[in-house]
Formats: sequence, C-alpha cells, structure tokens
Amino acid sequence: MSSNIVWHEASITKEERRTQNKHQSFILWFTGLSASGKSSVANAFARRLFERDNQAFVLDGDNVRHGLNKDLGFDEAGRKENIRRIGEVSKLFVENGQIILTAFISPYREDRQVVRELVEAGEFIEVYVKCSVETCEKRDPKGLYKKARNAEIPNFTGISAPYEEPENPEIILDTELHSIEECVDQLTDILTSKGYI
Repeated sequence: MSSNIVWHEASITKEERRTQNKHQSFILWFTGLSASGKSSVANAFARRLFERDNQAFVLDGDNVRHGLNKDLGFDEAGRKENIRRIGEVSKLFVENGQIILTAFISPYREDRQVVRELVEAGEFIEVYVKCSVETCEKRDPKGLYKKARNAEIPNFTGISAPYEEPENPEIILDTELHSIEECVDQLTDILTSKGYI
C-alpha cells in the first residue's frame, strides 16, 4: 500500500444513515455447505426486509465470482481472498446504514473471524445454515456434488475440502427441519426482538 494514501472522513455518519433508514446496519453472514439453502434464505429474507422498508442487499457467492472476484480460484488462498474482499465490501454497506446479507460457504472459521473484526461489536451476525452433507448432496441443484464425487471439481467443500462449522454462531437455521419461509420467520423474530430491525 502506498504511504501517500490518507483516509478522508465522510460528511454523513453511519449513525445519521441509520436514523434516516430507521434500522440498524449490520452484516448477516450466512455460512453453510453448498445446497444448504444459504442463498435461498438470504434472498427470501431480503424480500421480507424490503417489504418492511428496510434497506438491504444480498451478496451471493456465485454472483460475486462473476464480477468482483472472477479472478480468484477455489484453492485455500483464493477462498481466503474471496472472503476478505466480501468482508471489506460488506463493511461499506454497514457504513452506509444498510443491512447486508452475504451467502458464502466461507468454510474457514478464521476467515469469518477476520470479517467479524472489520466491523464494530454487534455488526456481524453469523447465521449458520445447518444441513448435513448427505442432505445437501441429495438436493444438489447445480450437480456439483456429483462432479466432486467424480473428481471433476477439486477442493469441493464437504467432499474433498473441509468445512469448519461455526462454534458460537449468533443464529442457527436448520434447513433440514424448517422450510425457507419458516427460517425467514425465525430471522424476523430474532432480529426484531434484539432491536436490529
């Protein structure tokens, strides 16, 4: 990084933006295996937030790799950089007074912790979308598990690469037991009771 870079203070504060939006700004970090339901729950909840006049945006793992992170691979270094960049983008949304929903496998606890430390206490909410690898593999909407089993996809989380479950997530959504709508209701109830929305 150049030594000639100086931080420029914004003319509008995060608190002012939150006041105007009438809700807190924070990261809802959806983590879980491929096909666990992260993107489905995140997008359904974003719709719920939109209908409540909350400012929210979804960053989805596949979508981000079409643009911002299209230069990254799926080895450990590529995955770490993927999450680092998403963390920095998410922080910008928080500063802008918005709710950012991120749907990324983000298999490593260390990487999720790095993002948590980018923002203030209470601004990172880890949502573990819990679903067994067996059920995810049965769902397999993109056919990725089948390719991974046939060694067509290297470093596939849950098959040939590790997934480190969250140890103390703020929220657990069990998509084996609950529908997408039920998960959305759970999120709404939890975040309302805690004063986030």
